[in-house]
Amino acid sequence: MPRIIKDGAVVEDGWNGRLLDLESYNTAVGNGDAPAENIGVLLEPGEEPAGIEGDLTAIPLIAINFPVFTDGRGFSYARELRQRGYGGEIRAVGSFIRDQLAYLTRCGVNSFAFDADMDLEAALASLQGFSDHYQADVLQSEPLFRRR
Repeated sequence: MPRIIKDGAVVEDGWNGRLLDLESYNTAVGNGDAPAENIGVLLEPGEEPAGIEGDLTAIPLIAINFPVFTDGRGFSYARELRQRGYGGEIRAVGSFIRDQLAYLTRCGVNSFAFDADMDLEAALASLQGFSDHYQADVLQSEPLFRRR
């Protein structure tokens, strides 16, 4: 079973359901097959959370793909999901999440799926390097300059 970082720990990936692309998920909602405990949504760049049909809070896992380093839309998607009340698992996937862990957690992402060659313990340790953040985020609504 693959390992992931979830809620600040390296764990076995317990997800055994299916991740559907946005269009397939919305079709499943229309057919009455979703939401279900074994069906999650994979958002690609350009597929905003507002496009998810049905009861957002009933989706067990929403994965956000980060296929290129220069595309930051996934950060906004994670934050929007949390602001809309989504309390489930938001998983960052894709080739370019390695160097963005600390910021992703501040946007509301609580799990990360990496390539098999990634040292998950080192990645987890990198999350401990920041004691405070300048920008406002899901965890802290005031930017640093307003808190001083």
